[in-house]
Amino acid sequence: MQRGVIIQLLILLLVIVNKSNGISSPIKPFTTYKHSAELQTNVADLWWIVDDAEREIIFEFHVKTTGWIALGISPAGGMRGADIGVGWVDLAGIVHFQDRHAFGMSPPVIDNTTTDWFPLQGREQNGWTSIQFKRLLDTCDSMDVPIKSGTNIVIFAYGLVDPDLSRSDGDISYHDTRRGTRMIPLRSYGNPPSEEKFAGLDSFEFCALNYRVPSEESTYYCKVYKAPTQFLTKRHAIAHQVLVDSTNRDLVHHLVVYECDPAATFDDANLPDDVCDNVYAHVHMCMSNSAIVWAVGGDDIEEFAEEAGYPVGGDFPVKYYVLEMHYDNPKRALNRIDSSGVRFYIGEKLRQHDLGFLSFGTGPSPGSLAIPPQVNRFLIDSYCSPRATQVSIQHN
Repeated sequence: MQRGVIIQLLILLLVIVNKSNGISSPIKPFTTYKHSAELQTNVADLWWIVDDAEREIIFEFHVKTTGWIALGISPAGGMRGADIGVGWVDLAGIVHFQDRHAFGMSPPVIDNTTTDWFPLQGREQNGWTSIQFKRLLDTCDSMDVPIKSGTNIVIFAYGLVDPDLSRSDGDISYHDTRRGTRMIPLRSYGNPPSEEKFAGLDSFEFCALNYRVPSEESTYYCKVYKAPTQFLTKRHAIAHQVLVDSTNRDLVHHLVVYECDPAATFDDANLPDDVCDNVYAHVHMCMSNSAIVWAVGGDDIEEFAEEAGYPVGGDFPVKYYVLEMHYDNPKRALNRIDSSGVRFYIGEKLRQHDLGFLSFGTGPSPGSLAIPPQVNRFLIDSYCSPRATQVSIQHN
């Protein structure tokens, strides 16, 4: 077998959103689309297709409500500066749709420059609202956000009732917690595979196992796992699936699986398992090389390139891993038990290459990444010499 390394660049995208594979809406889409994503399980689904010739994108948005629905493109993940399409279907079956702009944490206002979101058709059925609409990729409108190549930040929200525009107080109602965010490369999205594709394959998991999440605003939890011992010869993991407890989607912010240095040793009967700060002295040799990075907004299932697999078992030198979970708990919820984690699917055959990981960037330490006082914006430049990458890649 030819030996080599496929380098996968890991960029941690931190946003506020839920995601799982599959589609919940009972309503059949109006047409066939190239892409689809379930934005929130059993609540919100999105389909879309990009027409590069016409420089436009067609969306179809389904939400489990008979009130108003909204989909927007955000410059930074929040409301401020977002370009939003708001629509609803009234009791007569007529579709209403508005081009709006958000200036901050307040109801988005009607875009008074140009109208760039256009409704095509819509309906209500079985307690769901579905609306098909379109807009240009770049509207050249100062109150809009261009849909560029690369990652776009999609936000959504919905209400329980339709607006009543005949009344002075009849604007869209406050969405409360009925909202979400996704980071999606709308112009180059690769639809993730379904879980059924890997049914019947060998697998193993690193999960939190009934961890009681502290009632703190932010918690980093670390748990050490011994590498699976059932694989006596080297095998290749061909995909991984993030397993987030359905009851804790609001708490799990991101997770990382780290490889421990081959020289790291532990008592297998008493592996470290606690808040990361409490066990860092024991796991410091495990917090450099990442094998998986996932954050809310990412796909739950990632399939590796067909010519490469992540090595497991046999003579692979990594014998321990650390699962690091970050819980974001701004409401300081009590007595939340979590067993989220990740599952690796093992292919039936070895692939041509071993999959390796290269992490790069500036570490969050006072010596390398610090926010100067009294500034609104600043830049940090990071440099990596050719010699460093040559040594790293040749070593692997």
